[in-house]
Amino acid sequence: MSLEQNIMAQMKDAMKAKDEAGLRALRAIKAAIILAKTEAGASGELTEESEVKMLQKLVKQRKDSLEIFQQQNRTDLAEKEQQEINVIEKFLPVQLGEAELKAELQQIIAATGASAPADMGKVMGVASKQLAGRADGKTISAALKELLAK
Repeated sequence: MSLEQNIMAQMKDAMKAKDEAGLRALRAIKAAIILAKTEAGASGELTEESEVKMLQKLVKQRKDSLEIFQQQNRTDLAEKEQQEINVIEKFLPVQLGEAELKAELQQIIAATGASAPADMGKVMGVASKQLAGRADGKTISAALKELLAK
C-alpha cells in the first residue's frame, strides 16, 4: 500500500475515532504529498525515498516549532506539535539509536579513510546517503564530529 493510500485509510479511522491530533497530522501529510506530486517537474508519483524525505521535513518543521513554543512557554501549542510529530514518525523508518549510529559511522569512516575533522565533508556525503531516513543530518553531523575529533 502506498503512503498516500495508507494516509487516506488512517484519516478515515481518525475521523471515526474523533482523533483531532492524528487527523491534523494526517491532513498535513496528505497536503505535502499533493504538493510534491503537483510541483513543477514532478512526474505525479512519489518514490519511497522522496516520501521519506518529505516526512522528515515535516517532522523537522514541527520540531523547530516545538522548540520555539517551549522557549516561549506556550505549552498548549508545544503539545499540539509533539502530538503531530508522534503521528508523522509512525510513517518513517525506525530511527537508529546512538550506539547503532556511531557503529555505522565508524564503518563509513574506515571505508572512506577519513582520519581528521577536515575529512568531515567527505564522510558526511556518504553517511547522508547510506543513513537516509534512519537518522537526520543534524544527528549524523554531531556524531561524526565527536568520532573524528578522537
